Amino acid sequence: MNKKVVILALLLVSSLTACGKSNSTPSPSSSSSAAPTATSSGATTKVDAQAVFKANCVSCHGANLEGMVGPSLQKVGGKLTKEQIVTTITNGKGAMPSFKGTLSADDVNALSAWLADKK
Repeated sequence: MNKKVVILALLLVSSLTACGKSNSTPSPSSSSSAAPTATSSGATTKVDAQAVFKANCVSCHGANLEGMVGPSLQKVGGKLTKEQIVTTITNGKGAMPSFKGTLSADDVNALSAWLADKK
């Protein structure tokens, strides 16, 4: 019985440490939602929110936002405002790690706007 507890604990720890890590480069999707951002040169670029999600969030929240180790995000916009989502991504919450310093402000804003539309 102790072996089962140890194995379960190791699985949980390894799952949590995998959150936010990706070994592959996400491929851009033509149907993805992107938020325009200004660069220092004044040019406008678009942040691909789905690519940011795939690279940083899919391991815990699932490819279809269905939830795995982390909760489902399929209707997160009906529960949280964009600002609340920004705060959660930036500072972390519960078992979710902070992405401050990992994601740029543009990435966080695009991802938050994309998730806020999920109602």
